[in-house]
Amino acid sequence: MRIIGGKYKGRSIAVHRSFHSRPTTDFAREGIFNIMSNHFDFQEVHFLDLYCGTGSIGIEACSRGCAKAELVDINRQAIHHLNRIIREFDLKGARAVCMESLEFLKICRDRYHLVFADPPYDYRLLPELPTRVLKSNVLLQDGWFILEHSSKYRFSENTQLIDERQYGGVHFSIFRGN
Repeated sequence: MRIIGGKYKGRSIAVHRSFHSRPTTDFAREGIFNIMSNHFDFQEVHFLDLYCGTGSIGIEACSRGCAKAELVDINRQAIHHLNRIIREFDLKGARAVCMESLEFLKICRDRYHLVFADPPYDYRLLPELPTRVLKSNVLLQDGWFILEHSSKYRFSENTQLIDERQYGGVHFSIFRGN
């Protein structure tokens, strides 16, 4: 995987060989970051990456200059590997947290401009994830929650949904916090 924008553009992110996931494609990552960049000044952004997996989204946000980034995943090996990348790239304000993402939302006292979640596509709680995140109080007013998901999910009934995007087989639903 490579970083597609910002200070570390072009640098590769090694993925731990024992980690099996579905990283967000470069094409989809570039598309969603273009949308975010048109609405947020990354120099001021506090970013939360839930179900971070390889960390490609959170590291991309750091490369683009976000002030603070927290990357959360339950996989210990992934978090250990991300901590090495954070040290190697000297990512000030970045922190990797080993915890189940919904549990993190329950104890989190910080608030973020952008919350991104890329749970496994077969995650049984994925349909209720927007409601849980939006009710958790982690979003700043007018902050965004971006959910990556497969085409089988639609969230048009959610009144906080502001946009939907598709890049190949990757779907993003974007919700605005109150």
